[in-house]
This record gives sequence, C-alpha cells and structure tokens, in this order.
Amino acid sequence: MKYYIYSRKSVFTGKGESIENQVELCKQYIVANFPGSQEGDITVYEDEGFSGKNLQRPQFQKMMRELKASRPDCLVCYRLDRISRNVGDFAALIEELNGRGVAFICIREKFDTSTPMGKAMMYIASVFAQLERETIAERVRDNMLLLAKLGRWLGGTTPTGYTSKKVQEMIIDGKIKSSCQLQEHPDENRLVRTIFEKFLELHSLNGVRKYLHNKGITSRSGKEYSLLGLREILQNPVYCIADEGVRAYFLKKQAEVCFEPWECGEGRGLLSYNKRDYTKGHAPRNGMDKWIIALGRHKGMVSGSDWLSVQHILEQNRPDQAHSNTYNGYALLSGLVICEKCGRRMFSKLRSGRGGQYDYICQGKLQLGKNTCDSRNLPGVQADQAVCHGIRPYVHPDGSLSGYLREWKQELTAQHREDASQALRQKLKETQQEIDHLVLVLGQQIPSATLIQRVTQRMEVLEAEAARLELALKQAQAGTAGSWATEAISDTLRTALLSWEESFEQMNVVEKRTILRILLQKCQWDGETLHLYLYQNREEIG
Repeated sequence: MKYYIYSRKSVFTGKGESIENQVELCKQYIVANFPGSQEGDITVYEDEGFSGKNLQRPQFQKMMRELKASRPDCLVCYRLDRISRNVGDFAALIEELNGRGVAFICIREKFDTSTPMGKAMMYIASVFAQLERETIAERVRDNMLLLAKLGRWLGGTTPTGYTSKKVQEMIIDGKIKSSCQLQEHPDENRLVRTIFEKFLELHSLNGVRKYLHNKGITSRSGKEYSLLGLREILQNPVYCIADEGVRAYFLKKQAEVCFEPWECGEGRGLLSYNKRDYTKGHAPRNGMDKWIIALGRHKGMVSGSDWLSVQHILEQNRPDQAHSNTYNGYALLSGLVICEKCGRRMFSKLRSGRGGQYDYICQGKLQLGKNTCDSRNLPGVQADQAVCHGIRPYVHPDGSLSGYLREWKQELTAQHREDASQALRQKLKETQQEIDHLVLVLGQQIPSATLIQRVTQRMEVLEAEAARLELALKQAQAGTAGSWATEAISDTLRTALLSWEESFEQMNVVEKRTILRILLQKCQWDGETLHLYLYQNREEIG
C-alpha cells in the first residue's frame, strides 16, 4: 500500500503543532493501523508559511498532481484544517478523492469517509473550520478599524506628500507602545499643493497633466502622472484639513465619520479606511457609504473649502455613465491607428465649426501638446474612406482574408465553449452551495440519525448532479458540445463580407467599426502615408 502524508502550518514558530510533529504523529498512526507498512511506502508533503484559506500551496498542488498519476491508497493528515479551512474547497477535494478511490484519514478527528455518518460529520467539521477562519479574519479587521478610528496610519504605500514615521506613546498600565503616523515630505508637499492649485485654476485633469509634463515633474517612480493617478490624489481625504463642512460632506455621503465638530482644528488631516474591497479580485473601490473617515495625527495640506471645491468639479466633469459611449459615433478608426513617430495610439477629434470634419490626432500630442509629439494630424473622413476602399480586394472569396475568416470562426467557437463553460460553472457552484447549506443546517442542532440519513440522501443526489455537471464542463472545454450559434454568426459575417459593396454601406458606424477591427491588425501613420496591416499583407495609402 502507498500512503501520502500532508502537513501545513501558517507560520514558522518552532513549537506546538509543528510540521515535524504532524508528520511523526501521522507516521505512527499508519504503522499502528496498517500492519506491514514501511517507511518506503510513505510520501510526505509539507507546506510551511501558507494559510488554509485556499488550496494554492506549492506542496499541496504537487501532491494532487502526483495523486492523479500514482493513486495512493490513503491520504493522511493530522487535523482537518491542515488541509483547508474553506468548506467549498474541502468538499471538492473529498469528492475527487472518493472518485479516485483514495481514502482520507484525519487522525485527530478520526474521520472515515467510507461511511455516510463519517462523511456528514466531516462536512460539519469543515464548516466550523471555515467559521474559525472567518472569525479570525473579522477580528483582525475589527482591530484595524479601531486603529483607524484612533487616527493611526496602518501602513502600506504612503500618499504623495507624506512619509511614515514610528512614534512611541505611554498607555495606562505604564507600557510603551509603538505606532505609525504620517509626516510631511517637504518636496512632495509643494507638488501636492501645486496639483490642487492648478486643478482649481484649470478645472481639467488633462490641463494639470500637461502643466506637470511641461515642467518636467514626474512621480516617485520617475514616470509621468497619469490622469487616474492625478484623480486619486485629488480625491484622497488625507490632504484635506478637517472642518465642519468636510464632516457634513462625508455624512451626506453616508460614510462613517469618527470625529465630532469640536475636534476639528489645529490643521489636522483625515484618514480614510475601507476605500477598497480587498476580498475581491483587483480590489475594486467601495462606495463612499462604506468608507470610514477619521481624524489623522498628521497636518493636512489643503483647506476644507478647497478640497470640497475640487470634489464638486470632479463630479461635474464625470461623464453621465448612462449615456456615455466607449467610442464616438462618427470615426471608424479611432484607437486603431498607431502614430509611427512615438508609438502611441491616435484618436479622433472633431474640428471646430467644420461641419462634421474630424482628424485622428496622436494621443501624446492630444493630451500633452506638440512638445511630446509633433506628428501631423490624419484627416479622418478621407482616411476612413480610403481604408474601406483599400481592403475591398481582400474581402473577395479568393482574397487573402478568406483563410483568416476560417481562423476567426475557430476563435468564435472557442469563445462559445467558454460561454457554455461559464454557465456550467455557475450551475455547479449553485449545486455545491446547496450542499454547503445542508451541512450548515445539520450543524445548527444535535443531529439525529433520521436527520443525518435524510441529509445524506439529498447530498448523494446533489453530488451526482455535481458529477454530471463536471462531466459536461469537461466536454464543453474539450469542444464536444455543439456550436451551432458560432456557425450561424460566422456564416452571417462571411455573407456580409462576400457582398461587401451592398452590405457595408447599409451598416451603421458601430457595425462598420466592428467589421474593420476584425479584419485589420492595425493601421500606422507616419505623417505622410497610412499603412494597413491585414495579417500577412501590407497596403500603403497616401
């Protein structure tokens, strides 16, 4: 027989349930319960310094790869939460082990996955392991919130204009504790004040960006400030000197404000907490109703009235999301043309008072002025007409684009598979959530034998459904599922392209732009000639 032992510890301490202790106890269990087992039959996998919140651990992943290849008889661990504290991950792992005929043994909780009672009790234990993890995380968040409300800087990258310093303070019992607070950075301090002053003067993020570019002012990393970076500075409450008007502003926005009007004064700045949701990918920005605003121990840089004026201007300048479009409604090549001189993209801009005439202008020139790029503008109407005329021969049935259309059809089919896979993943997730719910119901009371039997029966039905969905998901990913929708889409496109003269002129701007982006790799403007790249071909339009 072959045995795998898995051990994990979040941090190295050298005491308690160490990696070595876990492995030794598991080996003793194997020797005591499986007569004839030898040291050579055991393979050990150890992860130290990794959390149990998910299964993304190097040795665990290696173990699973080798488990699929060699199929051991047993996977042994010291305690359930050494494997995972997430009930969803744990349930999926147990199903995979059962499907491969691998027994799971947890020596401390003494679980046996071969019986319905043992399986149900293991699910319950995994729920409590996840509850413990979430409770720990909630306690950490509560402690951080308390520190934020006390005005302490909680670490991380300091805002432009400040550095972080460690300070010591005496607490009631005579002990000395250290904490961090912000202090002004003289050079960056002047830069921040300039950014606010120029924005109040120009009412334009791009205007401020041009000013900094012309002055040769860059960020800490030596790069030019982006529009997003400037907006982040202007919206950050850390620079705002607290006063009653600012407090009223945040209360109106339904933020949690942790100071009273009488506490304002002495030029103290603000600290904001919970601005982003770090439980989600890419940490999206939370609404202001979830923010926590506290008085900091640092000096603010901008008066409350100026900071509020900046917020008002930013809100006025923000486009109406319900009516804004990613692209304009007239230019076919906006963002598709590359400026050969500087490598930036070119975007369309209407000529003032010229009756719908427009030009494609280099992004650097458009945003930062001629000092950045002095490439000639590309007349838009003539360029669009020339491109549509220039690609006409290649759309012919015998043209060079016919092979590309076959490749594009394959890409569409792959996209269809991904869409089908996404729907199956969602259904599988819902099925697993129902299993988790049944486990929670079972764990909320002392389970009777009847209740355990009923829950186990329902779990078996759900597990069969989950297995069916997993099989369907594999088929979709392998491409064995039907793709009639992509056939219809690609055939429609091909028909439209074969009757280019008639169909293209009847399309609206969005439809024309979509077709061109399918057929063109890119366009490149060198100031005199527009080069079209149709995969293996290159056309030049003067």
